[in-house]
Amino acid sequence: MTEKKPFWRTSTFWIFVGLIMGVILGGFFPKDEFPGMYNFFRFLSRSFIALIKGLIVPLLVSTIIVGIAQTGDIKAVGRMGAKALLYFEIVTTIALFLGLGIVNWVKPGANLPLDLSAHTSVAAARPQTGWDIVFHMFPSNLIEHAAKADILPVVVFAALFGVALTRAGSRGKPVLDFCDGVAQTMFKYTDMIMRLTPVGVFGAMAYNVSSMAAGHSVNDVFMKGWPAVFQLLKQYALLVGSLYFALIAMFCLVFIPVAWIVGVRIWGFIKAIRDPAITAFSTASSEAALPKLLEEVVRFGVPRSVAGFVIPTGYSFNLDGSTLYLVLASMTIAQASHAANPEMFPLMGLGAQLMMVFTFMLTSKGVAGVPRATLVIIAATCGSFGLPGEAGIAMLLAVDEIMDMARTTINVIGNGLASVVIAKWEGVFGTEKEALPS
Repeated sequence: MTEKKPFWRTSTFWIFVGLIMGVILGGFFPKDEFPGMYNFFRFLSRSFIALIKGLIVPLLVSTIIVGIAQTGDIKAVGRMGAKALLYFEIVTTIALFLGLGIVNWVKPGANLPLDLSAHTSVAAARPQTGWDIVFHMFPSNLIEHAAKADILPVVVFAALFGVALTRAGSRGKPVLDFCDGVAQTMFKYTDMIMRLTPVGVFGAMAYNVSSMAAGHSVNDVFMKGWPAVFQLLKQYALLVGSLYFALIAMFCLVFIPVAWIVGVRIWGFIKAIRDPAITAFSTASSEAALPKLLEEVVRFGVPRSVAGFVIPTGYSFNLDGSTLYLVLASMTIAQASHAANPEMFPLMGLGAQLMMVFTFMLTSKGVAGVPRATLVIIAATCGSFGLPGEAGIAMLLAVDEIMDMARTTINVIGNGLASVVIAKWEGVFGTEKEALPS
């Protein structure tokens, strides 16, 4: 077991340092007085976003194919697998609609600044009919869709390819091994890129603050510029607060009733899940909490055979916190886009919002365990709906670490609860000798 790093050596610490330094330096270098510094801040943010965009197609395609090929044979995993997949789909769908309801109520993106200069695809922003969107799901030219980061048809292709791979039997094993190798390599590649997150956070916050402080000299920035900075921070606080409120609502309105229905003492479950949840919060990575999560749910009463199947499967199919964040963040980008340019970005209607939810039902199953991997899905999905995904990610990046910590914690708690629910459903909860009473 590896020794725990001191906090000052963790990525979380340096991300917070980048955020604070971005606020300070952005305020001292207003856009109009220091255009060179503003462009430097913007370069740091946009170059990081460009690296993220490069992850989209290979990461999603490989992980979706492998995930479906390895779990698509319901007969092999039996009754327990069918129950787990059913439970996962119900809970993640609730999370999507909960996020949709709260973001339409709070409207956290209505007053957030959005730099639309990076969004050049004006034609893609034209309103589409429902039939246009449905027809667009079907992949016609995979390479063209991939080049345009047009994610929905890419996901449909990957899902169908994964199903076909399961039907190919042993002859498809070399292809599955190759896709698995690509997926594992892309996870490592993603981890390399995410190590640059403190730099991207610094750039995103600095150029936002620099833009807000424009019109104020360095000498009077404390007297005149900082009110605008604090206004920006207030809007970001509304966004962060809306996510935390939604995640707390998810815990109180979904997790607690589910635990009560299956007969689990919620306080005992919270005590059992406490350590892996803290690990997830501090690292913003579900995978970092996986070993401790497996250990604690087994001690709580879940048989190893159940925990060993449900929790790893849940890491691909049951990311409740991340799923909720996907729709909340994307609708925040839509609201900010409309506020920035109502003619180019009209308000999304209910039909388009429901289609976005359907898209996330697919894409949220593709990536698991990688810090801030939801940014990849958000950028791709926004592009599919004519929204400025690159500019939106730059807007969200300044506070994404704070939000990632909370949504990852809910992911871990949700998967721990899922293993308990399936064990109770199968009638095997508390049957192993090492289990502790609930």
